[in-house]
Amino acid sequence: MARWPAPGRCKTRLAGEIGSESAARIQTQLTKHTIAVAKILAKEKLAEIQLAISGPSSKEAKRWSRKEGLENIYCQGEGALGLRMRKQVLFAQKRQPKEKAGRTTILIGSDLPTLCKLDLIQAIEKLRTHELVLGPSSDGGYWLIGLTGKLVNPVVKWPFYGIQWGSNQVLEQTIQRAKSEDINHGLLREQNDIDKIEDLSPWQG
Repeated sequence: MARWPAPGRCKTRLAGEIGSESAARIQTQLTKHTIAVAKILAKEKLAEIQLAISGPSSKEAKRWSRKEGLENIYCQGEGALGLRMRKQVLFAQKRQPKEKAGRTTILIGSDLPTLCKLDLIQAIEKLRTHELVLGPSSDGGYWLIGLTGKLVNPVVKWPFYGIQWGSNQVLEQTIQRAKSEDINHGLLREQNDIDKIEDLSPWQG
């Protein structure tokens, strides 16, 4: 899931510190990096890529996706982050043949300069023994959520509603929801996304 990498459309907190043009260039590079990592798995037939982008018109989105070599692209639409995330899981299930209902689905952000192939491989492996997998962010959120089994057939609502999106409680609230639903969950390594100017230091270093 990504924001449209155009000035004024992305990285608003970072743009307040370095300007909207610079922030958009950083978002462009981060999104390209995320797509490149995902394409490695697609090439090895370990996953199919589905890009959900927020900001552009559907025509702009399709033009941009062709340029990036992607076939499956959707606009995120309106609503809270949880609603937009659940929509993408639903889209992934609709693209699955009926006889193979319950497609394991992984959602990742596009603000992760340290994302690598191993991160996604580990997520796939953990989803063989866990119904829910989360990649913790240093700000209290998560950079990845993976769902399998009964969580996607049909797609559940509880991980996506009643969460304080944008707060430092997102990960903890999601874990507590999983426990209350008796869902076994696994965690990946913690990563830091780029939201503020201080987040750029380790990336540049």
